Amino acid sequence: MLALVTGASSGIGLQYATQLARDYHCDLLLVSNQQQELDQVAADLAAQYSVRTIARFADLSLPDAAETLHDWCVAEGYQVDILINNAGVFFFNPYCETSMKRIELMLQLHMITVAKLTRLFAADMIHRKLTPEEAVTRICGRKRMRGYILNMSSMSAWMAMPGIQTYNATKAFIYNFSKSIWYELRPHNVGITVMAPGAVDTGLFGLAPNLRKLAVALTVSIPPERLVKRALKKMFRGKKADTPGFINWLSTPLLKHTPDWILFLAQKHLAKFMH
Repeated sequence: MLALVTGASSGIGLQYATQLARDYHCDLLLVSNQQQELDQVAADLAAQYSVRTIARFADLSLPDAAETLHDWCVAEGYQVDILINNAGVFFFNPYCETSMKRIELMLQLHMITVAKLTRLFAADMIHRKLTPEEAVTRICGRKRMRGYILNMSSMSAWMAMPGIQTYNATKAFIYNFSKSIWYELRPHNVGITVMAPGAVDTGLFGLAPNLRKLAVALTVSIPPERLVKRALKKMFRGKKADTPGFINWLSTPLLKHTPDWILFLAQKHLAKFMH
């Protein structure tokens, strides 16, 4: 199988690429706007796991990025069996102080490109015929499907949080879009899964090591490698959507009804991360 992973040169995208190669023996089409890092990752994974890796530099925030990438895959004869829409950006900023360029970049990257890539590659998957050998292959205990798509959302999709207002909105789009498309693709034996994790255990928020460990222990936060392992299992099992962590899952309905005073308090404390 050939897996296309966007944002594959670092972070969660790198974890997807690594685990797909290591645990599922997938060949990789790695896409990123970081050329040097991307080439190194492709070389390392090919050497370490004996899979074919293809590095493709692309700025997925451009209006025609999805069409350009898909056309290139068709021209090169690459049949994408797995699409991981992982590329994204994140920043804290008051909306009226955020440049139009940054707003457009996030909207394009998180929504337009994701929607277009899903449309283009899902259409290919729908019309694909599995060989007799592929048809009886089992992945995570289930028969192989014609194709798999995994989109990355966030628990912030249910939050009205100042400073990340555009991020929240785009993640809400990804979540609802993916769940809706699941019903359309399922009859064609094509799977689409959307992951909506809470905090991921990185240094993003500057928490002390002991607090990071506590957050992981409480399942409020999840290490990137564990998130990706869970996401791939859910994808191969045909799961529609998933939010890791019992506390996160339990608190999701409450996020829609967070009192205003808590949000104003959060805004005050988050101000140091803005700009």
